[in-house]
Amino acid sequence: MMISTKGRYALRVMIDLAEHQEDSYLPMKDVAGRQGISLKYLEKILPVLAKNGFIVGIQGKGGGYRLTKRPEEYRVSDILRLTEGDLAPVACLACKAAECGHISDCRTRSMWEGLNQVINDYLDNITIADLMKKE
Repeated sequence: MMISTKGRYALRVMIDLAEHQEDSYLPMKDVAGRQGISLKYLEKILPVLAKNGFIVGIQGKGGGYRLTKRPEEYRVSDILRLTEGDLAPVACLACKAAECGHISDCRTRSMWEGLNQVINDYLDNITIADLMKKE
């Protein structure tokens, strides 16, 4: 499994919104500037987050985006599943994957299932609030 820039940038945007929002909406150009991400690329990520209720946005003067929940309520796994589609380490474990012709005699499947469980358990237990903490 390789997390794409879409997934990594979505996490950075969510952290930035959590750190800078008070009671107002944050313009995406400000977030893009702070994060060093092109506004054009963010325009591909933000609709996905908004459509799924992770953020809400308004247009016009005073417009921008904000989180819909507290940072503690956003799991990293949910954001990555939304942007990446799946966190499976191999294709045969991906959601809606066609059944592998070697499933009956696959000697590695249980290993991949175990790794998949570890990945999901780990990311299920990290929130945006956790990522906001400076190490």
